[in-house]
Amino acid sequence: MKKILLFCDPGIDDSLAIMYALLHPNLEVVGIVSSYGNVPQEKATNNAAYLLKLAGREDIPLIGGAKGPLSGEITVYYPEIHGPEGLGPIRPPETIVGELLNYDRVFDIIEKYKGELTIVDVGRNTSLAIAFILGEEHMKKVKEYFIMGGAFLVPGNVTPVAEANFHGDPIAANLVLSKAKNVTIVPLNVTNEAIVTSEVVDYITQVPFNPFTSLIQPIFEFYADAYLELVPGMNGAPMHDVLTLSALTKPEVLQYIERPVTVQILEDTRGQSVTDFRPGWEPEPTDLLHHVALELDYQLFIHDFVDVMTKSLNE
Repeated sequence: MKKILLFCDPGIDDSLAIMYALLHPNLEVVGIVSSYGNVPQEKATNNAAYLLKLAGREDIPLIGGAKGPLSGEITVYYPEIHGPEGLGPIRPPETIVGELLNYDRVFDIIEKYKGELTIVDVGRNTSLAIAFILGEEHMKKVKEYFIMGGAFLVPGNVTPVAEANFHGDPIAANLVLSKAKNVTIVPLNVTNEAIVTSEVVDYITQVPFNPFTSLIQPIFEFYADAYLELVPGMNGAPMHDVLTLSALTKPEVLQYIERPVTVQILEDTRGQSVTDFRPGWEPEPTDLLHHVALELDYQLFIHDFVDVMTKSLNE
């Protein structure tokens, strides 16, 4: 059983990742850190609280993360992709308002599960960077990190060179990658290929397997329509954040190389993820190496996605 502390900014893809994590029999969500990103922090928090309520898992700590990037810049949101509330056409009941715990609970959770905790960050890296700023000694007790971010030798999704999470706070991304050990980076190289189609969603939602079943189709259709505008001809939508969790539970779904990674902060290349792909590259003694995913076993991912999303919460 993998114990995970999930940093996220729900968002449709993040919300599907939360559903996946709560349904997966080999994942134990021990905390959720809710931050700005796809939507403002307040909306992200209410979405997370709504999903926890549906799952009957209000015992899971919901922790207040960052409300903006380390640079202090004003954040741009994308309601055309995630909807005005972050769940496509779904609006959580007004009676559900996520009550956030103090950020120090992050360190309490790390101490409780030291040596066996996995931190998964599928949003902007600001909140995770703050953990290193406030408690670097605590962070040394984390077993591993799985981060959705970056684009290597492929186009970005917010600029020609940058992926949204690294672009949203490149200072934070650089800080995390310079300090965290045993990091797996799941970039657009593989997440862009993790496309779930309408046919797959129809199969998943044909009967009410769990409390999330009725939500999956409407939020997926909103997300897929948004991607069809962005990428004409796309049949479905990529599950960037779900793939990151799938890689944690099923390592063979991805193939990796080991490289040190940095993130550009200058305006023209802001958020670009950089490493050395030259033949004959060898690490320097001081290099901190990360596992960078470059190849996806698509069929294995789809089978895993269907298997998990059609489980009941009691399995």
